Amino acid sequence: MSDQFSTEISSRICNHMNEDHANAVVLYAQVFGGVSQASSAQMLAIDAQGMDLTAEVNGETVPVRVQFDHVLADAEDAHQTLIAMVRQARVQAK
Repeated sequence: MSDQFSTEISSRICNHMNEDHANAVVLYAQVFGGVSQASSAQMLAIDAQGMDLTAEVNGETVPVRVQFDHVLADAEDAHQTLIAMVRQARVQAK
């Protein structure tokens, strides 16, 4: 994990996303992770290249890796990128 995404920063981002933006995490799995049947999802880790999720599909937990479209510079870049991705996912999910 790069300096920009220490275990602490990854955990903070994941906890925030799972607790406050659970619907966004499901959209990431469905739209960017290719798991369209996901009924729920959890963000496990984030790094400069992407995020690791688990998705619930028909009662089974499956691992999902979502690559970012660019290498993230820092936590603020992660914040902005995750916002842009959920906006894009909402459009694509319609």
